[in-house]
Amino acid sequence: MRLISLFFPATIFLGALAERIPSPLEAFKRAGPSAGTVMTKCTQSGVLALAFDDGPYQYTSALVNTLNQAGAKATFFVTGTLYGCIHNQAAAVKAAYNAGHQIASHSWSHPSNFGSMSTQQLTTEMQKLEGALNKIIGKKPTYMRPPYLATGGNVLNTMRTLGYRVITNDVDAGDWNGLSAQQSEQRFQQAGAGGNGHIPLMHETYSSTVYTLVPWLINWAKQNKLRLVTVAECLGDAGGAYANPTVAATSTC
Repeated sequence: MRLISLFFPATIFLGALAERIPSPLEAFKRAGPSAGTVMTKCTQSGVLALAFDDGPYQYTSALVNTLNQAGAKATFFVTGTLYGCIHNQAAAVKAAYNAGHQIASHSWSHPSNFGSMSTQQLTTEMQKLEGALNKIIGKKPTYMRPPYLATGGNVLNTMRTLGYRVITNDVDAGDWNGLSAQQSEQRFQQAGAGGNGHIPLMHETYSSTVYTLVPWLINWAKQNKLRLVTVAECLGDAGGAYANPTVAATSTC
């Protein structure tokens, strides 16, 4: 009887210990940048993390279809009201999420003064979008790209407090600045396919980006043996793109 009484506590202890030690795959999925840290490019080679700002928009569904047909994954930094209410495009956002693309934050209203906002103003911008995404996909993103790439002022400290990893870019497609798809292609060719993968700045709100640049990038990646992955995966954080919501779901803008 005494032997049995010693055996069972030991097995319980070992079982509890095993539960606390993540498998190598789990450890890989949990790796990634800390909140409030700015990341400009991938931490591994052989990948390209297509990343699109300012949606959802009228081209979102077409873009998702193109990516899906190519077996590619991408990241969508979405807003709440920049091009109409996000809930009007909820089906497109959810379809992207269900297809394995990463949904990330680009703030609620894309304010031009994001870098000079108070902590409370920044918190409101982030949490209003979080509430909408809670309704649409049931998750809180852990990645964000600040409007206008603004990382000064209170931005980083606030993102650290809210649990957001901050993404900028290392290649600018220039679509926002009037560059043609062909000019954007030249920027990728100049950046090259070697070294750690690129996180580009692109916008899903330009037809030339969606219908010309993206198909070219899919082919360019294939020619250079690059996998098209989410930003989280390219940073070694494949399982860390989301957290449980901390804000109640909202359904209006």
